[in-house]
Amino acid sequence: MVEDKTLQSEGEQLDEILAELQQQHQVREIAGWETGFANLSRALDGILPGLYLLIGPPACGKTALAKQLLDQVAMRNRMAGIFFTFAESKKELRIRTLARLSGLENRAIRRGSAFLLHWYGVPKAHYKESDQVPPSWEKLKRAAEESKDWLELTYLVECGCEFNLEQIEERIKELRALRGSEHVLAVVDDCQRLGNRELPARDRLALITERLQGVAVSLKIPILAVWPDLGEQPDTAPQAWAERAPGADVILVLEKDRERTKKLTEPNEAITLHIVKNRGGERGKLTLDFYPALAKFVETSAG
Repeated sequence: MVEDKTLQSEGEQLDEILAELQQQHQVREIAGWETGFANLSRALDGILPGLYLLIGPPACGKTALAKQLLDQVAMRNRMAGIFFTFAESKKELRIRTLARLSGLENRAIRRGSAFLLHWYGVPKAHYKESDQVPPSWEKLKRAAEESKDWLELTYLVECGCEFNLEQIEERIKELRALRGSEHVLAVVDDCQRLGNRELPARDRLALITERLQGVAVSLKIPILAVWPDLGEQPDTAPQAWAERAPGADVILVLEKDRERTKKLTEPNEAITLHIVKNRGGERGKLTLDFYPALAKFVETSAG
């Protein structure tokens, strides 16, 4: 934004800001965009421009949570979202999204309508008409149709091994031009692939987060970056990540809660989400249930 050439004091501009605030008739509980998780939205004060770093061990649902967050932000705030993936294909991400939206397991969706027909207890048959499909497939199609309006706001980008930060920035700018809006949420899954792999993980983390934060500031958008905790330093408390990634504005750490998982009867896993760094918001922890077969997280209660 270009500054006015004529200097004006804060007192001279006071009436202008008061008039702007008065136009915002709706009283909001949070300053930023809704996440779709009530407790998380309150703790973060919503999603605002800056770098959000999501960290967790393998198989704890990092990618699933990042994709669900992007989808929920797009749906609830009517803003565009772009998901950069280094490890998952577009097809796999789409299957997981359909599983979460329809309640049908992702492994069933992968096997197609013929399998769904048999799996849900309907006798097998050969359908000649395109509209004669099994009830489970109809459920899937209905969920997709009901979500189409906000799915049109989300974009997936498969990144090759040579994909770099400059290309990510260019794709974000391209999306803003395409949508005619500056408001974009970007997710970078497996962001460790952006750095020099010859560097130790700790040094790579600091450099990558600093550069991603620079992009977030330059473009004035929120970026959610996903980093795997591969156990290079075992038995490290979640709070230690705040020192390792000083460039991040917000740091969220996923941790499996094995004791609570033992008490669950459903095929889900208990997860604790630690908020270890939070610019202008609360620190603490939230409890989530993760349903791997549906690639879905459900917020349970504040920790």
